[in-house]
Amino acid sequence: MKKYISIILAVVLSICGLSACGQADSNQTTEKDEKQIKVVTTIFPEYDWVREIAGDASDHVDLTMLLDNGVDLHSYQPTSEDIMKISDCDLFIYVGGESDAWVEDALKEAVNKDMKVINLLDVLGNSAKEEEVVEGMEAEEEESEEKSEEEEEPEYDEHVWLSLKNAKVFCKAIADDLSEIDKDHAETYQKNEENYAAKLDELDQNYQKTVDEASQKTLLFGDRFPFRYMVDDYGLDYYAAFVGCSAETEASFETITFLAGKVDELGLKNVMTIEKSDQKIAKAIIENTKDKNQKILTLDSMQSATSDDVKAGTTYLSVMEDNLEVLKEALQ
Repeated sequence: MKKYISIILAVVLSICGLSACGQADSNQTTEKDEKQIKVVTTIFPEYDWVREIAGDASDHVDLTMLLDNGVDLHSYQPTSEDIMKISDCDLFIYVGGESDAWVEDALKEAVNKDMKVINLLDVLGNSAKEEEVVEGMEAEEEESEEKSEEEEEPEYDEHVWLSLKNAKVFCKAIADDLSEIDKDHAETYQKNEENYAAKLDELDQNYQKTVDEASQKTLLFGDRFPFRYMVDDYGLDYYAAFVGCSAETEASFETITFLAGKVDELGLKNVMTIEKSDQKIAKAIIENTKDKNQKILTLDSMQSATSDDVKAGTTYLSVMEDNLEVLKEALQ
């Protein structure tokens, strides 16, 4: 990966050099470009938070979402164009963790040495959670086989955006950095962040109320489980086939029968999946229950959001509101 990034950076720097030579007059730069600050985000939630915080000052922000075509965070590889956008931006926001291991090398060669960088996991600090393998969940093969004498680095759950409480923390960090970069619009950024934080708080309270009033306190996923931060926020229990960052798609018979047994034991009326699931595991679980009549419900982890979704009006809050409606049904 490091060699791959180095090659891309060499190409990027060459292109930047040629572009500089080709500009006979620096005055050709438009007044709009001079006033805009460049913000690059990796995923949709970060992108939408910046949009909300920029608000009326959005004309002064050149905003880019790198994963804008539904590419999964865990399999994303930056292109030369992506690296170029990062190299001279004013603010770069990414999740951190193993999936973003490429970022470190990309940032070393950044053209803009005054760039501010927000690593969401770093912002959380001690609140970041390690991935956990709960009862009945399949550990990834490399996880069970690579037990070396040296203590391995902890692998953190990267799906930090699926907590409304976390989102509030991240938005404050974004607003503060935007305010420092673009002091002329600092007041706008701070006010917009305060208004948005109030909306996050209100939705957070609605989630808590839903859980408090629920007769069921357990979610069961026939799928990967990226909602660790969400369930921990509200004291919910869960079972799942795989951890959130797993690349596995086929569950063993043991896993299927264990989860089906839990459905029967807990009297669950639903089996959960994440967006774009083929639902094979969920259907297999249902087929192995006594009643075989459970409903499949889907929670959206926002890992597949695209620029088309943004154009259609999808926002972080709209997805989390939709997830709340699903959660209400799941916890009946």
